[in-house]
Amino acid sequence: MNSQRPDVSSGLQGAGTSSPSGAATEQLDVPEPRGGGGAPRLRFLAEWPLLAVLLVQAALSLRLVRADTAYQSEAAALWSGHLEWAHWLHGAPIPPFPAFFSAAPVLYPPLGAAADSIGGLTGARILSLVFMLAATVLLWGAAKRLFGRRAAFFAAALFAALGPTLHLGAFATYDALSVLLIAAASWCVIRAAEHGTWGLVAGGAFLALANATSYGTVVFDPFVAALALLIAIQACGGLVAVRRAATLLLVTAALLTAGLLIGGSTYRLGVQHTVLSQVPGSASPQQVFAHSWYWAGLLVVLAACGIIISVASRQDAARTWLLVVLTAAVVAGPLNQARLHTAATLDKHLGLGAWFAAIAAGYAVDRFIAAAPAGRSRALTCGACVIALVFPAALAASQSQELSTSWPNATAFITLFGPLADRGTGHLLVEDAPIAKYYLPSGAQWQRWSSTRTINLPSGTSTGGPAASASVTSPGNAAVYANYIARGYFSVVALNYTDTTALDHSITADLRRNHHYRIVQVIPYGVEVPPIGLGTYVIWRYQPHPNTAG
Repeated sequence: MNSQRPDVSSGLQGAGTSSPSGAATEQLDVPEPRGGGGAPRLRFLAEWPLLAVLLVQAALSLRLVRADTAYQSEAAALWSGHLEWAHWLHGAPIPPFPAFFSAAPVLYPPLGAAADSIGGLTGARILSLVFMLAATVLLWGAAKRLFGRRAAFFAAALFAALGPTLHLGAFATYDALSVLLIAAASWCVIRAAEHGTWGLVAGGAFLALANATSYGTVVFDPFVAALALLIAIQACGGLVAVRRAATLLLVTAALLTAGLLIGGSTYRLGVQHTVLSQVPGSASPQQVFAHSWYWAGLLVVLAACGIIISVASRQDAARTWLLVVLTAAVVAGPLNQARLHTAATLDKHLGLGAWFAAIAAGYAVDRFIAAAPAGRSRALTCGACVIALVFPAALAASQSQELSTSWPNATAFITLFGPLADRGTGHLLVEDAPIAKYYLPSGAQWQRWSSTRTINLPSGTSTGGPAASASVTSPGNAAVYANYIARGYFSVVALNYTDTTALDHSITADLRRNHHYRIVQVIPYGVEVPPIGLGTYVIWRYQPHPNTAG
């Protein structure tokens, strides 16, 4: 069987091992056909463990697609995607999304919006599931080429049995697509042993597309490049390996540079504000690492065991360093989040890094099974490892449920706020506005909507210009809001006192000073927020004649 794999994977599998790779993977291997009419059927039978993993992953993610209403980032992505379609098809004006999105708004949002048009939020979330299942398929293929079929099974199963993996498969944002694109880039790098330069060019193209789909994925570019280097060292030698890794990075850099030049200043502004000028959060590094351990601790331990096994058994240096790179990828996200003192996107970075680390973890399990005596003992050991997967799967099911219901249900808010927004034409000031803009028909009238970060003017520009629009983390200027409230600019104001608490209280004081504003709804929303009590949306309405009811 090894003779059918490319030289690089054969070398990584067999160098320094005490038994052939075929013996090491016998329990989950079906012989690959060399020809004949039964070949397609045998190939399908050979991949039945992958099918089993995909079915379990799909079932565990599908139960989450209706777990809650849209999260803010989901709502923002889908709402912007619908506006992009309106702009392309009808020339409708749109906000300067590139200036404040941490991703190219012309990539995932239109795809998600198309799925949303067909199946609503459920359809958009199922699209993410398709992306994550495809990433698992690529993980299977990568691990099989490097370490054999049995390692591939456990790698795919461990990746599928992660809370972040299941959550991203039911989360309608660009994250699942970025995982798939990083996986595709890595797959092309591994296949470059067969396809040479063209495989590296394809890998660079996928990597650039991943970086454009989610700017944060640039953290993983060095790991894909290191993968290209180590794979090529085994197959071609040091100098050629360096050239291949450089080719990958040059293709990626060239495509990203071209994209920024085509996109213009708004894209450069968006990259500056969302990547280069990130504002630190309030989470301690200890909190970040504790969350990371809770979600991916088992995977990290198994991947580290793979390194130890490779060193202890005196494996080829290329294999050991490959395992080090694969394991380090899952640590990169938490380290970056700890540096920024934020856990806001930690589960997404872990989902990306876990794709790499799962390969090393699968190798560790495969070597553990191979250490058992051939025959009944090895079969029992393999079966025990398969049964043991129930534990991480059960834990992942619980974790993903927590992740997919960790934000307030917006049903009550949309039901009560909707008539106020849809039946009028006035300007609206809404904290966490993307959710309302996504669910309500008036969301298409984006010029009417302002948030507690910036105020939209009738012309479609915002107070302070593009730089203010790009301030995606900082609250707006209290004095500016006071001026617009004094003029009665907003017909409806909805505050929930969570994201921009200090500004919310300042706005509330300004609303109380203007006798034309009255509280018309107080809607329970979210968690306990002192001193408000149970999290609420307090809705104020402008009344030209304050003595008139409603």
